[in-house]
Amino acid sequence: MEQEKYPKLTLVGAGPGDVDLITVKAIKALGEADVILYDALVNPEILKYAPIDSLKIYVGKRNKKHTLTQDQINTLIVDMAFTHGHVVRLKGGDPFVFGRGQEEIKYAETFNIETAVVPGISSSIAVPALSGIPVTQRGVSESFWVITGTTSSGEISKDIELAAKTNATVVILMGLNKLQEITEIYKQEGKEDLAIALIQNGSLPTENIALGTIDTIVDIAKEENIKAPAVIVIGDVVKEHNDFPLSLSDWKYLLN
Repeated sequence: MEQEKYPKLTLVGAGPGDVDLITVKAIKALGEADVILYDALVNPEILKYAPIDSLKIYVGKRNKKHTLTQDQINTLIVDMAFTHGHVVRLKGGDPFVFGRGQEEIKYAETFNIETAVVPGISSSIAVPALSGIPVTQRGVSESFWVITGTTSSGEISKDIELAAKTNATVVILMGLNKLQEITEIYKQEGKEDLAIALIQNGSLPTENIALGTIDTIVDIAKEENIKAPAVIVIGDVVKEHNDFPLSLSDWKYLLN
């Protein structure tokens, strides 16, 4: 007699892309999954940690092309939990950093489904770090902002205007198509010479990076053929990248 399936949802962060950057706890959760619902930013190689007979369903989106709407994903989570048992919702990076994870948890809980969360390594910190860019550094940056480049309405986030007024490192996710607008905001603050990096496919062998200043990065991004998904890092910490072109004033700063 087949054992009755107990409905459960585990929200799992898959990390920034490199399959080796998934956590041990995430691997354990995948190993217990009956169903995996995974997003576009999840490295498919991670699915090897799931049971062979588990259902693996792609529910991601790229460039505004949705496989399923968020409401449909919520419904699918509940349906799969009641019909199959343990659902692992696998998201790129960390599920609570612009991942709409809390919405899915709350929806499942309205049906009295047990829920759990396994945090993931966020690309907002890991991708710059893997490129040699610290988001904070003594004497350079005392804090950092992580901002979505595009809001649910499709507009640029107003928080970028606030962040541009500070000396903090600013990490912008999902903002490559707003790059021109972002640079204009910084130019209005007189920060044309501020360092900026665009890191495409961070942590993966296909990584591509563009380094420059607010004044030059739009042209450099075209030259380097930077495509989404890409992490934008703005601030003097970007100069820590080994390939960042140093000016005479930069050399004087470092020598002092």
